[in-house]
This record gives sequence, C-alpha cells and structure tokens, in this order.
Amino acid sequence: MSETPVAAPRKAAAVFILVTVFLDMLSIGVIIPVLPNLIKAFLGGSVSEAGLWTGIFGAAWGLAQFIFSPIQGGLSDAIGRRPVILASNFGTGVDFLFMALAPGLWWLLAGRIISGITSASISTAYAYMSDVTAPEKRASVYGLMGAAFGVGFVVGPSLGGVLGGGLHWGPIQFDGNNHYPFFFAAALSLCNFLYGLFVLPESLPKEKRKPFSFRTSNPIGAIKFLARSAQVMRLSFMYFLLMFGQSVFPTTMVLYAGYRFGWGPTQVGLMLAVVGILSAIVQGGLTGMITKWIGERKAMYIGIVASLIAYIGYGLAPNGMVFVAFISVGCLGGLAMPNIQSLMSSKVDPKEQGTLQGSNMSLTTLGNIVAPLIFGFVLSTVTRPGVAMLYSGAAFLVAALCMLLCLVLATGVTQSLKIEKAYGGEP
Repeated sequence: MSETPVAAPRKAAAVFILVTVFLDMLSIGVIIPVLPNLIKAFLGGSVSEAGLWTGIFGAAWGLAQFIFSPIQGGLSDAIGRRPVILASNFGTGVDFLFMALAPGLWWLLAGRIISGITSASISTAYAYMSDVTAPEKRASVYGLMGAAFGVGFVVGPSLGGVLGGGLHWGPIQFDGNNHYPFFFAAALSLCNFLYGLFVLPESLPKEKRKPFSFRTSNPIGAIKFLARSAQVMRLSFMYFLLMFGQSVFPTTMVLYAGYRFGWGPTQVGLMLAVVGILSAIVQGGLTGMITKWIGERKAMYIGIVASLIAYIGYGLAPNGMVFVAFISVGCLGGLAMPNIQSLMSSKVDPKEQGTLQGSNMSLTTLGNIVAPLIFGFVLSTVTRPGVAMLYSGAAFLVAALCMLLCLVLATGVTQSLKIEKAYGGEP
C-alpha cells in the first residue's frame, strides 16, 4: 500500500475512484436481498422478529461507521487517501468471507459490525474526488459518484437476488442459497483492493496534508468541526435526514415486499435494479445539466420534494405496480445529495476536505444507527397478528416526515461557492 505519486491526469484519477466506488457498492448491494432472510432463517422464520433484528443489525453497522468515519477522514488528510481506501477494501473482503461462514445470529452480527468499520472509507472517496475536481464542477462529479452507486445497485441486488433466491427460466435451473452472495461480495471487494493497489494514484500531495488529530477525528470533535459554520451544519443535518430516510429501504424493503406483495429475493433484486438504473440516469447525467441550468440550491429543492412525494407513494401503495410506479419520482431525489455535498465542500478549505467528509459522514451515520431501530420497530409493530395490512407501509411515511423537515431546513441554505474564512462567518 505504498504511496503512488500524483502523476495521472485528473480525469483518469476520477475514473479510478468511480470504478472503486462502483465495485464497493456492488459488493454491498449484492447482500441486500438476502441478509434479512438470513436473519429470519436464524430466528425460525418470524417476519416480526426479523424486522426488529434487521433494525438492530443496521444500527450496529451505523454505530461502527459513526465512530470510524471521522477517524478515517482524519487519517486520509494526514497520510493520503490511497492507503485508507485500500485498507478498507481489503478489510471488507475478508469480513464478507467471515459473514458467509457465520454459524449463527451473533456471529453474523459481529461480521456486520466489522463491515461498518471497514466500509467507513466512503467519506475518503468523496474527499479524493474533491482533491481532483474544481469547486464549480463538484456537484456534477458527486452526481457521477451517485451514478456509480446507482449502477452498483443495479447489478448488486439483481445478482444477490438470483444468487440467494435462484433462477429457473427455461434451460437455466439454478438453486440459490442465502450464503452465496456473501462469497461473491468477498471476491468483489478483494478484486477492488487489487485494482486499487496497482492502479489507483494518490490524490493528496504531501505539502497539502495536515497532522492527524483526535480532536476532530472523533464523533464529538466531528460535530464541533461542522458546527463552526451554521451553513455547513445546516447542510450536514439535511444530509443526515436524507440518509435517515433512505435507511427505510435496506431495513424494511425485503421483509415488507414479501409480506405486502408476496415478493421473493429475485423480485426485490429486480426492483432495486430498476431503482439503480433510474438513479444512475439522474445522478450520472441529469444532475450536472440541471445544476448548471438552475443552480445547486434549486436542484437541491427538486430532489427533496421528489423524495417526499415518493415516500408517501411507497407507504400508501395498494399493490406492487403502484409501488414501482413511484420509483420514477423517487429517483429524482438523487438531485439533492450531490448538490448538498457540493455546497458544503465549497465552504471548507481544501486541506480540510477529508475532515469535512469524515465529519459529515459521522453525523449522517447517526441516521444509520437510529433509523434502522425506528424503521425495524415500526415494521415489527405493523406486521404483528391482528394489524391490518393497510398499515404495513408506515415506515415509508416516517421517512416522508424526514423529507418534510429537510425541506423546511433547505429554505435557509445560501447559494455560494466562497470558502468561509476559518469558519468565522457566513458567506
């Protein structure tokens, strides 16, 4: 993992990190359709119990990210982005092997916690892109990263659904297994590590680095860092709400779709593939054009409103077809995150981009701690015997409330590409 000098053109470096993000998200996405079912199998097949435990798994993963995201962000400012990303990819691959072989629920939970630690480098990936991108182009580039996420979720859940649920179509007869996606994810993560080891250049020159400090590289210090600017703190809390709302999908979707619509892993995987395709179109192509046309602030508004409408539609959908119809609206929500991140990064000194992204990720991963517990509890409550099927989408309505609060906060966001001096005041 020795340092590679910054010699590649900026476009090439951006391609390297986009591929890395794609492979990373592919390895995560492939287990989404099977993890709740594996938990359910360890619990004897109870949907209500599995809903609660899926929330606990999500919260444990989020807690690990909450603690380690600012540490990894601070390390990347001190030693460079490349070694942090490589170490994370290697650790993730080994952990997926551990989870594939887990003999019981508690072993699987331990593996999920380790996964939260090793996957905390997403913030470093964003810092990497900030290093190699001009401020005025960051919204578009962050949109491309969102597209890489989206494409990863096209292929990942689809493959996970087939590997876990099987495929029986004409001459193709394949019996799936809930453990297969974990082996596949391990192989992807380790390939990702090898790719970065030989190809990925360092993006942060030594003269732009700063010493590692636990003062900012811990969850409390991270929040204090963000709080030095009212605008950055507002934007980070909005990002937190968006991440909180999105947690409803990995926490409840597999169990909810099976309970409400009778879908199995294959159907859920295909549905998530549709989400990934549309998200890639929005974030990879439309975000840059729309932002250039109407500005970051207005594009952000469109994304938040689209998410609000979609979550209401998901929660009230009477059947699977109506649910799928709202996906096209929900994917426009992809306009919000890249523009929020662009506005944040424009207000921070280049030497502190890693600290910013790690601090922001630490705050937003609070959503990955609290949201799964809340959404898992809601799903567990509304799927108990005697509760009408009509209420089974309640978790999506909770996510809609988060989008409404996010929209209120957005009214106080200013449009500016100026860096605040030492976070001393608003631009």
